[in-house]
Amino acid sequence: MAPAAAPNESLKAVCVMDASGYFGSHLVETLLQRGYIVHAAVQNHGDYQPSHGFSFEKKNLKIFHSDPLDYPSVMDAIKGCSCLFYSFEPPKEYSAYDEYMEEMEVRDAHNVLEACARTDTIEKVVFTSSIAAVIWRENCNSMPNLDERNWSEPHFCKKFKLWHALSKTMAEKTAWALAMDRGVNMVSINAGLLTGPNLSISNPYLKGAAEMYEDGVFVTVDVKFLVDAHVCAFEQASAYGRYLCFNHVINRPEDAVKLARMLTPDSRYPISCEDSRIFQQRISNKKLNKLMVEFQSGAQTEE
Repeated sequence: MAPAAAPNESLKAVCVMDASGYFGSHLVETLLQRGYIVHAAVQNHGDYQPSHGFSFEKKNLKIFHSDPLDYPSVMDAIKGCSCLFYSFEPPKEYSAYDEYMEEMEVRDAHNVLEACARTDTIEKVVFTSSIAAVIWRENCNSMPNLDERNWSEPHFCKKFKLWHALSKTMAEKTAWALAMDRGVNMVSINAGLLTGPNLSISNPYLKGAAEMYEDGVFVTVDVKFLVDAHVCAFEQASAYGRYLCFNHVINRPEDAVKLARMLTPDSRYPISCEDSRIFQQRISNKKLNKLMVEFQSGAQTEE
């Protein structure tokens, strides 16, 4: 759980793009509760909808209709902000990830980072990526524990048509290349499968789920933990580089059955797992856990 906002942070303006999704809307609400002025940037295909029962000072929330491919609209949304929290939301007209989604996601990332490089007030970019950009490569199961130093191999993703992983990998690489070239202070949060009411069997992260499960790298994250990780990455000055973000590992039969029931709640058939094997976890989020402990202890010391 993230500590209360420090007084000197309370009047800063930050931008959340895209704020129309499940994660984005929760991040907006948390930032408002922490006293920030929030620019909630939504694309034309989505609108920001606060959660039921959530109350906030409306004067601290500003809605911007912003398309990452429309450079002026991005500049307008981040004007005066000290941080951009960026996550890609596919347009609703795209029902599934395919080879063309990579080009769109890469262009979006490039435009957004270029806009930040040209905005004097931006102090940090927190870029939401995916663990799918970490785990896919040849002979993955023969490697030691994976962490933030690992990258998915593009040719492997193309070979097995892992378009979601390819898009996340190339978009994050593009963002890092531009950030380093233009001197943008960027941190990436590489999230596991986001659980919640919108999770369905059609989620593109799930392609290769059986292989992830057997390789010990199938991980999930709930929205609260993901939001707290983003806040921590922004407010903790020592944050740097990439952070793998998950708080549950799917490596036991009962975990697999529970997830299957979440994905198919209307199934008429009982879901069971005849395989009783427990697969060793082979992915680490120690770097993020250490950062969040430091964040918590620092806040408690200030109190």
